[in-house]
Amino acid sequence: MLPSVMPMTDNEQVTNTAVTSTEVTSTEMPSAEFACEQTLDASAVFIGLVNPKTPVNVGGIMRASGCYGVDGVFYTGRRYELAARSGAVQYHVDTKDAGERIPLTGVTSLLASIPADTKLICVDLVVGATPLPDFVHPAKAFYVFGPEDGTIGQEIIDKADAVVYVPTVGCMNLAASVNVLLYDRLAKSHREAASLTSSLVPSLSGDALIRQSRDNNNRTRVKVPRAPRKPRHAEASSLKSSKVEPSSSDSSIVITVA
Repeated sequence: MLPSVMPMTDNEQVTNTAVTSTEVTSTEMPSAEFACEQTLDASAVFIGLVNPKTPVNVGGIMRASGCYGVDGVFYTGRRYELAARSGAVQYHVDTKDAGERIPLTGVTSLLASIPADTKLICVDLVVGATPLPDFVHPAKAFYVFGPEDGTIGQEIIDKADAVVYVPTVGCMNLAASVNVLLYDRLAKSHREAASLTSSLVPSLSGDALIRQSRDNNNRTRVKVPRAPRKPRHAEASSLKSSKVEPSSSDSSIVITVA
């Protein structure tokens, strides 16, 4: 179900005109104006989308959010809502229905939606940003992504605790960028991720977790390679070429191979 339509703020509107280059500046993040009502654990992940355009991308992001344990997704603008209302069935990408468990909330301001004690991380191709492979993720993070046809506003970047980019040749699709970011967080915090998956699916790990998570028509498995057996004729020839000789040191029998 789509939330009620909310107007965009002036500093979060995005047009289709060319985007001017943005620079990273270092400032302290102000206190959050809006505290998330959810109870925050030691680790918390939120996604913020600046005026997303297509339901396919938002649906893909919701599916990724379910896979990686995201706590909530926020977005600004009306383009997604208008497009989703025009054809909800054909845009159904979240086949795991993560949207039924993870709130997708339309807001007027992403900055005002950041929960208390949570770091603002902007993810975009911004001059001066940190490459994602070098980035250390905070325990509690609110990741903001720009739209498909624009970028994050400078006023949001100026408030960020960190700005990172994925060092690809060319820019990726919005949903793909979110997937890469979330996987990078997972890979860099393997122990925390193990705890996360066990909390999402209690008492499941390894093959049991794979069986729980895979599609119904997936019954593939990795075969353990067996050591090659020596041919019978090779074993017989090896025995024929052996001879028995008495040991010079004692009466034991020594077998040597000719």
